[in-house]
Amino acid sequence: MIRIYGMDTCPDCTAVYERVKDDPRYEIVEIGSHVLRLKEFLHLRDTHAVFDDARREGYAGIPCFVLEDGTVTLSPEEAGL
Repeated sequence: MIRIYGMDTCPDCTAVYERVKDDPRYEIVEIGSHVLRLKEFLHLRDTHAVFDDARREGYAGIPCFVLEDGTVTLSPEEAGL
């Protein structure tokens, strides 16, 4: 299953959410719903080089995709979208 980290208030995230709605291959992790979800995402953001540009430019880095093999990407295409 591919995990998608994002927020309901992010237009890029909601567009992705619409594309994966009712697709059992994807799990949406709404990082604004609970501090534990936010901490999960922040750990990813703080420990993966894929977020280097986002951190440098001041972007959140969402939507973020964690593929089944553990690869972290910001590319919807790499997540099969």
